[in-house]
Amino acid sequence: MTLPADDWTAVRLTAQLAALTTALLLVAGTPVAWWLARTRSAFKPVVASLVAMPLVLPPSVLGFYLLLLMGPQGPVGQLTQALGLGRLPFTFGGLVVASVLYSMPFVVQPLQQAFEAIPERTLEAAATLRAGAWDRFFTVALPLARPGLLTASVLGFAHTVGEFGVVLMIGGNIPGQTRVLSVAIYGHVEALEFVDAHRLAAGMVAFAMLVLVTLHVLNRPARKEAA
Repeated sequence: MTLPADDWTAVRLTAQLAALTTALLLVAGTPVAWWLARTRSAFKPVVASLVAMPLVLPPSVLGFYLLLLMGPQGPVGQLTQALGLGRLPFTFGGLVVASVLYSMPFVVQPLQQAFEAIPERTLEAAATLRAGAWDRFFTVALPLARPGLLTASVLGFAHTVGEFGVVLMIGGNIPGQTRVLSVAIYGHVEALEFVDAHRLAAGMVAFAMLVLVTLHVLNRPARKEAA
C-alpha cells in the first residue's frame, strides 16, 4: 500500500519537527537537568514543577495559553512582530516552540535522574585532579549520563511524533506547513477515509512498539560476567 503525497509530506514534516525539537531540548534541557540534580536551592520544587507541568496539564489548555501568548495581542506575539519575525501561530516555528515546551519533561527528567545517579565522590575525585567545573561536566558527568541522554533523546523524539492537542491548537491543519501525522490521522477519520487513517495509525503503532523495545534495550542492566 502506498501513501498519498499529502501523507508523505505529513510524515516528513513530523520527522523534521521531532528531530529539531529533540535537538533543542537536549541543548536547553541538559543544563536545567544538571541544575535540578545538583542544586539545593529553595526554588528547586518550583522549577521542577514547571518542567513537569505538561505531564498533568491537558494539551488543549497548554495550547490555548500558548495561542494567547503568541497571538497578535499576546506579549510573545507582539515581540516577534516587532523583531520582524511575524506571528508564530499556524507556522512551523510555532509548532517547534509548542513542542519544546510540551515535550520538556520527557527529556529533562531522564537526564536529571542520570545526573543524580553519578556518585558525588567521582566528581570530587575529578576536582582533586584540578578539573574545573566545565571540565568535570563535559568529561565526567556527560559520559556517565550517556544512558540518560539516549533515553531522553528517544522519549523526546517519540513524544513529539505523537503530539496532537497542542499542535492542533497552535498549528491547525495546513498541508505542507503544520499538518503533522497525528493531525493527518484526525483529518482522515473526520472525512471517513478510514483506509488512509489506518495506514498512518498502523505506522504509528509500529513506531511506538519500536520505541518501547529500544527503551528496554537501553535500560537493560549489563549482565555480570561469571566469576
